[in-house]
Order: sequence, then structure tokens, then C-alpha cells
Amino acid sequence: MKEINVERIASEVKRLCIEAACDLPVDVEKLIVHAAQTEESDFGKYAMEKVCRNVKIARENEAPMCQDTGMVIAFVEIGQDVHITGGLLEDAINKGVSEGYVDGYLRKSTVIDPVFNRKNAGDNTPAIVYTTLVEGDELRITIMPKGAGSENMSKLKMLKPADGLEGVKRFIVDAVVNAGGNPCPPTIVGVGIGGNADKAMLLSKVALRREAGAPNPDPAYAELERDLLREINKSGVGPQGFGGRNTALAVQIETYPTHIATMPVAVTLNCHAARHKEVVL
Repeated sequence: MKEINVERIASEVKRLCIEAACDLPVDVEKLIVHAAQTEESDFGKYAMEKVCRNVKIARENEAPMCQDTGMVIAFVEIGQDVHITGGLLEDAINKGVSEGYVDGYLRKSTVIDPVFNRKNAGDNTPAIVYTTLVEGDELRITIMPKGAGSENMSKLKMLKPADGLEGVKRFIVDAVVNAGGNPCPPTIVGVGIGGNADKAMLLSKVALRREAGAPNPDPAYAELERDLLREINKSGVGPQGFGGRNTALAVQIETYPTHIATMPVAVTLNCHAARHKEVVL
């Protein structure tokens, strides 16, 4: 049984929050650079040049790449042979988020109550924590700050099985195209198919954890990802909505078994600043 103290967890989460805001993952950066090199629209080229420059400046100056430093999503995979000591896991994550956003001078974006008291919490807590129990004696924490510009473009539709593949494709493409420039394209498109309504939405977030551009291991879904990316990029929305061929960097699909009478499909967009950092303890 491995013991991991909550203070260590909080310290690592603090570091991840600050790094995620300032240092774009290499897999995402590669897709952005490729988009900049292949863009044909003059306005699109201009936008992609600025995006590339912004990524470089943020990393070199350890400054946030976007003013919206997001609400923190924490994916936690906890080995069944791990024992958390000194307190509660979720409290430790929130302590790390609080310290990271305060000490890192990151914008605090959470409000205490969604309707009646939208007073700022002051430290960007609480995080949204998803915990999964897995084999082994490791604790894996992935921090994914999610900005509101892209999050507001999330879509869920409870399709009928009779809608079939064409119905799935039409909904996904329309969700991205109708979002226009609001989610700061080129986006990474997370798609969840199956389960029930809440499972499909979660799957669409989990899809954004994958290595950017890495295909679904199922050949049929990998082909669907490629087809959707081509259709989305034919739309002409382009970088930042200015027009061009790069509306999306990648489409990433996750699936789950579902009920015979339904076919849930969820879309979560991540802006080009697809921020995430991970640690294994």
C-alpha cells in the first residue's frame, strides 16, 4: 500500500495549474504550427501567426496564454493500492488550485452561486473533480483549465437510433460550424457518443485528454474522426472565425455502450489553447 500525503498532492496541483496556463502542450502546438503552415486565407494566416507568437511569448515569459485561465477540471485516476493520508483528496486538489491561481496571479473565474449570488470565489475554487479507481499503486492527476468561450459552445443531443451515422455526423458538424468564432478556432473537437446524457457529456471532455490528433483505436471511429475533420474544415469558418481552411485542429471521439432506444451525442469544444498538464505520483 503506497501512502501519499495531501500536502504533496496540493503542491503538485498548484504547479500544474500555473504551468498549464503558461505552457501549451507540445502535441497541441504541433497541430497549431501545421495549421499555420497550411492556412490559405490571408486573414487566417494573420490569425495563426498571432496564435503561434502568443504560444511562444507565454512559454518564454511564464505568462498566461489567455486572459481566461479557466475553471479547473481535474481528472484523477487513483490506484486501489493507494492510501491518501492527512486529509481528503478533493480538499487537497482545491487547495492546490487556490494556491496556484493566487500565487500564480491567474485570473479567478469561479462564482459562488450560479444564479443568485454570482460573487467571485476569489481563488478559482472549487475545481470540477472526476475520480476513477484503477489498478495499481499510482495516483495520476490531469489538470485541464477550461475557458468559458469554448465551454459555452457545448452541445448535447439525444438522437434516435434511426438517425444513424448521418444524423451523428450532421449534429457534430453543425455544432462546430454554428459556434463560429466564439470558441476561438481552430478548435479541438471532443465528442462523446453513448451512455446516457451525462455520460456522453463526460466522454466529450475525456476525449480532450487524449494526445491531440491521436486517432481513436477503433478503425471505424478513427475514420469517422477524419471524415468529420474534413467536413468541418470545408465550412470556411477558419482561424478565429476570420475565414480559412483551419476551423478545427482535430476531432476526437470517445464512446460507451448505450440503451437500445437512444443514441446520445455530446460535443465539447476546446479553443486552440487546449491546456492540460499531468503528474503521476
